[in-house]
Amino acid sequence: MIGVLVTFTQNEKFDRSTLAGIASELRGPFEGMAGLRFKSFMLDEDGVQARNFYVWDDEEKGRSFFTKELVDKVTGVYGVPPTIEYLDIVGFVDNSGT
Repeated sequence: MIGVLVTFTQNEKFDRSTLAGIASELRGPFEGMAGLRFKSFMLDEDGVQARNFYVWDDEEKGRSFFTKELVDKVTGVYGVPPTIEYLDIVGFVDNSGT
């Protein structure tokens, strides 16, 4: 299992309603995506970083998802290029079924 943290940082605050619109618009393609367990769209407390967090069941799928074409596309959506961090998930608690 691998986690991927994608961070978009800008000097000005992101507009929360704009980010909520992006999350709503882009949600569909991720629903039922093979190998993707969870994806969240987040905004940090200061409002200058939009973050997307993914949990992938398969490391290869997680790493191969973030192509140059995808990075270029999301750069256009968010207005700034992302920083992508791959994280080894060593433990996981899933309360969604309770």
